[in-house]
Amino acid sequence: MSDGPPPAPAPAGAVPTAGRTAVVVGGGLAGTTAALALADAGVRVTLLEGRPRLGGLAFSFRRGELTVDNGQHVYLRCCTAYRWFLDRIGGAALAPLQDRLDVPVVDVAKPEGRRLGRLRRDPLPVPLHLGRSLAAYPHLSLAERAAVGRAALALKGLDLGDPALDDQDFGSWLAAHGQSPRAVEALWDLVGVATLNAVAGDASLGLAAMVFKTGLLSDPGAADIGWARVPLGELHDRLARKALDSAGVRTEVRTRVTSVSHNGNGTWSVQVPGETLPADVVVLAVPPRETSELLPPGALDAPDRLLEIGTAPILNIHVVYDRTVLARPFFAALGTPVQWVFDRTHASGLLSGGPEGPSSEGGGGRRAGQYLALSQSAAQDEIDTPVADLRERYLPELERLIPGTRAAEVLDFFVTRERTATFAPTPGVGRLRPGARTKAPGLYLAGAWTATGWPATMESAVRSGVSAADAALSALGRPRPRHLFEFEEAA
Repeated sequence: MSDGPPPAPAPAGAVPTAGRTAVVVGGGLAGTTAALALADAGVRVTLLEGRPRLGGLAFSFRRGELTVDNGQHVYLRCCTAYRWFLDRIGGAALAPLQDRLDVPVVDVAKPEGRRLGRLRRDPLPVPLHLGRSLAAYPHLSLAERAAVGRAALALKGLDLGDPALDDQDFGSWLAAHGQSPRAVEALWDLVGVATLNAVAGDASLGLAAMVFKTGLLSDPGAADIGWARVPLGELHDRLARKALDSAGVRTEVRTRVTSVSHNGNGTWSVQVPGETLPADVVVLAVPPRETSELLPPGALDAPDRLLEIGTAPILNIHVVYDRTVLARPFFAALGTPVQWVFDRTHASGLLSGGPEGPSSEGGGGRRAGQYLALSQSAAQDEIDTPVADLRERYLPELERLIPGTRAAEVLDFFVTRERTATFAPTPGVGRLRPGARTKAPGLYLAGAWTATGWPATMESAVRSGVSAADAALSALGRPRPRHLFEFEEAA
């Protein structure tokens, strides 16, 4: 007598399901997401990170009494995966979104009192939500504003699934659609440099179109800006670690993986100093070069392509003043080397208190003051510039931009440099970005640089972790945790 219908065949490339164990290599946002997703589905997960903390390239460190982010990170309302991640680790309230997009833009070349413009939205359907703001934007002429509107409509009509877009550069497309150099500087690069980490002429049209279509031309609230009101380490390290612990993930930091090898029985071995970890599935959530070094032969058709993915730097300049000099939380700048300025006073722990302020030696107590962070993307020309030269260049620029700095004392000036902050979004990069699946059953890739369709953002990192976990769960025959994919419904 039959006991019922035969079991459904396992998915192509499926691995044995008895052990249901996974090793995730890399504790940035991609790896942390993959580990949480796998653990939520009942997989026993070990997460390995070579650094002494989680968070990848979105982290914090101590400098005297300050807690300093290595760089200013923001996200948008359309970043549904990163918003899911914040919810999953219990950190959404610590990184709130604006009620409505509002970006102050200061043009230092104009007379004082006439320098401020704003990019903000109205509660109207797309594209009318930006119509009034664009019509009143003082940093472009009337003709330039009209031309921007026409280009935006043309951009909205592009098919993001067309691979030919990846071979074109955004700057040439803008020029062909009537955008003046001023329009590129005062609008397109204002947004694009911050999100793509490249100027328009160096950026893939495919990635640029994705940014502008999704952020500005999809939903009225898509471009509302969110940022952490606490140090990034509070979110991406402490709260992420707490969530991993609660999910049963074994997390090991200061643990460098030396090799990943496929066993004859369909399982994997991950080698770390002093231990070999067995696994049914492995997720590599590390940068392209490290991934290339760990990939077993045959895992990708063209593994050398990983080494062709370029990198782009971001420079962050940190200035602590002895008094409040800026009333708004952030602004963007034109006519100056300064790109974006953020107030990090409260997030860093710089509070009213003792009679002494933070010093450049990292000592001292606390006093009333203000800590500003300058985020300088696409910083190839300045990433190796000495601190003294940067101070000589940027403090006068801040005095031009912010009148309150002219009478203030600089208590501290320092820089953080991320030489490989993101992958370079150059034309043609799309064909170099691999998907989550490899040709080796049970081995998956994650990272903002993989084929997520997004530029190198926190959103891309989280999406890649979800994709890798989804592929691994399919191979293991495990159901997808419903809550994991709620962000797809919200997108």
